[in-house]
Amino acid sequence: MRGWQDEGASVVDGQFILSPCHPIILSSCHPAMQRIIHANSVVTYTFDTLAGHPVRAHVSTRHGGVSPEPWRSLNFSVLRGDTPERVCENWQRLAGALGQDPATFVHCRQVHGTGIAKVDGTNAGQVMDGSDGLITDTPGLPLSLVFADCVPLLIYDPAHHVLGICHAGWRGTVNGAASATLWAMQAAYDTEPALVRVCIGPSIGPQSYEVGPEVVALATLHLPNAQATLDYTNGTDANPFFDLWQANVQWFVAAGVPPQHIEVAGIDTARNTAEFFSHRAERGRCGLFSMVAWLEGMGRR
Repeated sequence: MRGWQDEGASVVDGQFILSPCHPIILSSCHPAMQRIIHANSVVTYTFDTLAGHPVRAHVSTRHGGVSPEPWRSLNFSVLRGDTPERVCENWQRLAGALGQDPATFVHCRQVHGTGIAKVDGTNAGQVMDGSDGLITDTPGLPLSLVFADCVPLLIYDPAHHVLGICHAGWRGTVNGAASATLWAMQAAYDTEPALVRVCIGPSIGPQSYEVGPEVVALATLHLPNAQATLDYTNGTDANPFFDLWQANVQWFVAAGVPPQHIEVAGIDTARNTAEFFSHRAERGRCGLFSMVAWLEGMGRR
């Protein structure tokens, strides 16, 4: 397992790859996601774990869009001051980079909860109310969520060719959004936790996320091992730092996912604002990036 690299980066095939890895106790940690510059200048990251599987997932960055500061430039939120026209163009650009039709994307009206919506082709182009996660067994249906420090979670079940994605902020994390997504896949598709592959995407890291008493109290109440997620570097009288990555790993492992099946990107959005939006680091004056994932037909690799 690799240790944390504060300024970790590498160059692969001429591309700059961020590669910090936090020492997650319960998880293996891959050295890097793969950074892709698409022909239309959109930049996305992909997960190493999914290579060779008939599933595709891309985490967008802030590059390749049309929005000005403070949403520069590939922003997917109209609730932070950007115009609908620019955000629509940004969706067109991301979809074009991925070879998808933006009119088919399934979105959520995210509420920082644990609600999971089961979707299929009849939901193409819809926004699912009151949900922070989506599950499907429909090939070719793009699932999309948005983030700016909250944790992108992805679950792929290769045995049943089923996909789940989830948005986990601190509330979703401590309340078990990770487990809720996995349980929804079990109920709908007979998913076996021991067989899935899990990806935890770029989000605010354990050295950047200072939290107050409310978060500490709820984490202590709900998490399998809250103490392993709270770092009192500045003393027990000061606010601790909360490890969202570790907390979500704990939920997955407690549900039966083998630690070696979990990829933690280890990319701290608050320390990489040149690449990703960060609500905390940019004090709310920023846009939202997206994770888009879809199943391919079983005959494709």
